[in-house]
Amino acid sequence: MDLGIKGKHALLMASSQGLGLACAEALAAEGCAITINGRDAEKLRRVATQLSDKFGVPVIHVAADVTSEVGRAAIVAACPEPDILVTNNAGPPPGKLEDWDHQAWQGALESNMLAQVLMIRAVIPGMRARKFGRIINITSAMVKAPLTMMGLSTAARTGLVAFCKAVSREVVIDNVTINNLLPERIDTPRQQFMAERIMSETGCNLDEARTKIAQTIAAKRLGRPEEFASACAFLCGVNSGFISGQNLQIDGGTYPGLM
Repeated sequence: MDLGIKGKHALLMASSQGLGLACAEALAAEGCAITINGRDAEKLRRVATQLSDKFGVPVIHVAADVTSEVGRAAIVAACPEPDILVTNNAGPPPGKLEDWDHQAWQGALESNMLAQVLMIRAVIPGMRARKFGRIINITSAMVKAPLTMMGLSTAARTGLVAFCKAVSREVVIDNVTINNLLPERIDTPRQQFMAERIMSETGCNLDEARTKIAQTIAAKRLGRPEEFASACAFLCGVNSGFISGQNLQIDGGTYPGLM
């Protein structure tokens, strides 16, 4: 399927690995010019070269912290007129209510709500003026199926989703859409972190920890990053302009609810 976005400019936050990188690859495969971001300059340089060599598209890399005003300004300066914005950032670690002091809550909101809101704020005026924009937020299954230990992530990401739902109703008239992807147990470095946490708590080995994780999914396997990224690319397509303000769960059929 030709998504009609060849030559469009895609800006992806936190995209040197994991789901962000998978989305960058999917959009590069569609012919988009890519701007990737991360905090490790050398790693970004290697990833940018790999993307450019593999897909033959222009790739800009910006080493910057998306949670800082200076970092966000540097990212926007490198890609001032994106047609596509994919917001992303590492989620806060699991924990307990008694562990989460004021500083912990501030950190979660900065990383998983405010950084994304402020990037969206920076690019929406241009998208509206050009009459095309696709914004995809990589959030979490915890938005619709919260777990106590993921309280920091749930609160911050749900705030982002609420904000974007409100804004999406206003900007869609200018062919600017905002949608959210809600991953659960996709096989990325995040799941390696979670497996190591299980190993530490239970004394099991890596294969056993990964099996424990997979058993929480209805499909009884981890999702592949490219499965997630294909959904992202589809929602960025020119023919997806009538889909906005939605939450798409990519979770192997695990969510038990109807809506």
